[in-house]
Amino acid sequence: MNNSSEGARLVAFFEGSAPDDRDRFLTDILAFDDEQIERVHDFIQWLFPMPERSGANPSAPILDQAAIDEFHARPELRAALRLSFDRMLAFYGFARHGDLIVKSASFPRSSGWLSAGNHNHLRLTRILRSLSILGDREGARALFDALAEVYHEESRNGSNRISRSSWQFWKNAVLLAKPA
Repeated sequence: MNNSSEGARLVAFFEGSAPDDRDRFLTDILAFDDEQIERVHDFIQWLFPMPERSGANPSAPILDQAAIDEFHARPELRAALRLSFDRMLAFYGFARHGDLIVKSASFPRSSGWLSAGNHNHLRLTRILRSLSILGDREGARALFDALAEVYHEESRNGSNRISRSSWQFWKNAVLLAKPA
């Protein structure tokens, strides 16, 4: 399958007119409970696509320039991406407060991702980079700022639940992501 048809599959998925590779529509994935989000590993590549193939779900399509251009041009695609973002924020215990992202009341019970080497650190990198590429640099920056607060708080407390390498990946995902 060439990149062009892969990008078209992603656009159709975000339009709600086509399912992912497991026959789930965006609304089905957004309805996952937190346990499903934690244990299912083949959806994040659809919610936050990248220009590179994922080893965790090699059948998920990758972004091409045509799909990136569609996201930049079509507010409804960015709105669907924002729904994905909001669902993942809730999973991580964050909430949108105006232009900021802050810890929500559920943060203490949602902070299972705060453990050394947790796979969610990679997911967060993907989210940050995908948002940046697809036209929500402000959202990516707001998430990065919230993660920075958690990282620095963890550092002050002497905790090693977020590695320096995860922190660097997050920084690079926001600062080095190339806009279309």
